[in-house]
Amino acid sequence: MFAELEISTPAFDPLASIPDRYAGSGEDVSPELRWSGVPDGTRQLALICHDPDAPLPDGFTHWVLYGIPVGESGLREGGGDQFVEGQNDFGNSGWNGPAPPEKHGVHHYYFWLYALDVEIDAGPGLSRSELLDRIRDHVVEQARVIGTYEN
Repeated sequence: MFAELEISTPAFDPLASIPDRYAGSGEDVSPELRWSGVPDGTRQLALICHDPDAPLPDGFTHWVLYGIPVGESGLREGGGDQFVEGQNDFGNSGWNGPAPPEKHGVHHYYFWLYALDVEIDAGPGLSRSELLDRIRDHVVEQARVIGTYEN
């Protein structure tokens, strides 16, 4: 039977505006995330939050998490530090919320959840591109939820 990996958040509706509480200009806490349908054969999960609308060649990464055990079904608000944190494009580990340039229009924030057939053998600090290189051939399934934000 084929599982259908799903990710959601009670913090905002899909494709709706992310509340200021989660933004860089607000409290800058990560939103609660929930997931289900982790497929058989998954050994670990990883999560990336990425803004492809940022005026940079590769967009802008707000969060990189890996080493998430298969038994987890979500992250609490402000959570994630119990897993391995990569480096975001602010140069920090952990979450840094939406902070698009003023008057740059609506930006889309993709929260990607990856079900992996391997365990990531790496310490903290992997960038989005480094993590994606490591998992490229090991993604069993992926899912996303998208929020928007505008300054």
